[in-house]
Amino acid sequence: METRPVLGTGARTRGPTVRAVAAGSVGNLVEWYEFGVYGFLATVLADRFFAPAGDGGAGALVRTYASFALAFFFRPLGAWVFGRLGDRFGRRPVLIGVVALMSGATALIGALPTYGTVGALAPWLLTSLRIVQGLAAGGEFGGAVALLTELAPPGRRGLYGAWQSFTVALGLLAGAGVTAVTATALTGAQLAAWGWRLPFLLALPLGLVALWLRAGPAEEASERGPGRREPAVRLGWRVPALAAARVMGWSAAGYTFLVVLPSYLQLALHTDMRHALLAAVPANAGFAAVILPAGLLSDRVGRRPVLLAGAVLVVVTALPLLRLLQDPGVSGTAKGWALAAGAVVGLMAGPGPALLAEMFPKRVRWTGLGLAYALSNALFSGCAGLVVTEAVRRTGNPDVPAFYAAAACAVSAVALMGRSREEVNRSCW
Repeated sequence: METRPVLGTGARTRGPTVRAVAAGSVGNLVEWYEFGVYGFLATVLADRFFAPAGDGGAGALVRTYASFALAFFFRPLGAWVFGRLGDRFGRRPVLIGVVALMSGATALIGALPTYGTVGALAPWLLTSLRIVQGLAAGGEFGGAVALLTELAPPGRRGLYGAWQSFTVALGLLAGAGVTAVTATALTGAQLAAWGWRLPFLLALPLGLVALWLRAGPAEEASERGPGRREPAVRLGWRVPALAAARVMGWSAAGYTFLVVLPSYLQLALHTDMRHALLAAVPANAGFAAVILPAGLLSDRVGRRPVLLAGAVLVVVTALPLLRLLQDPGVSGTAKGWALAAGAVVGLMAGPGPALLAEMFPKRVRWTGLGLAYALSNALFSGCAGLVVTEAVRRTGNPDVPAFYAAAACAVSAVALMGRSREEVNRSCW
């Protein structure tokens, strides 16, 4: 099926309420808040959990990102398990369980003992909670996107699906803001001793708000599963693989420029932590500003053209933008360049959810789009910090992040220019 906007044929023309949109997308905010906080505090966590002698450095940071990446590799399993449950029994009940699991595991990270207290058990405890988060996060995206796009009024799937990406930006912005404020308000010693716990513990009240929104009255009949009497649909592997390839650039560029950037600036350019964290704020602000307009534009011109434009722009601009961020001579305008890098990623994030939803029939939509997104994130978001940090450490080349993001976006551009046989012959909605 072409990923151009498709007008609905049902009688419903009134869009969902604000609460329904918030309930569908709030779990993603909680998820990405935590993933952002972990990425922004990676250097502190490396010292607290992965440096036996307290001598955190590049090696400890690599181990920290390895734990980070491992959680992403549990996302496909979470997408499959929760997707199957949601496609069969309904969107809302499973989404309630997923957000409870995510926020609970995040808050527990803030209460963990460090290496200095329990020794080698500390990194295993942290990694175990990260695995729980990975499972929950894998289930969250597919269900929320399926719900939002199915509730969308005719011709507005791109805009409503974009809310899911917008909450990614809000979560990352919240993570960056809370972490930056914490790092600014406390001394370095206080942040390392106990201050790093505060952003993680804040996930508990965020999770309670998310549960309140999702436990409200059902908005539409489409929140239920498709029903057992419908004919079975075989998911296969070709369409999920194509879908993952189409959004791999979004995954790689997004995490490289929005989350890994602060740790990269500290490791490769020896920027102090406060300034490195502040650099992430304009990048995520630019990302947030473009998402909803990009989703709306995709309702007019199609999903693939907007995504393709974003992927090509990353290929062309990744290296020049990174060089400008590296240059101390333009430090006064570095925030502007960081904002531009985030905006380019937003072009892909806006139409991305609707594109994925429209590639799968309703019977397997949660499972299919969730699995595609989870695979892409496991390989290219979760590994971004690990690959970039290790490559910079081994080669000494500070341009590695640009090459990583550009290569992934080049593959996405190729995938976006073709269609599978299933897409051509099947009406997915």
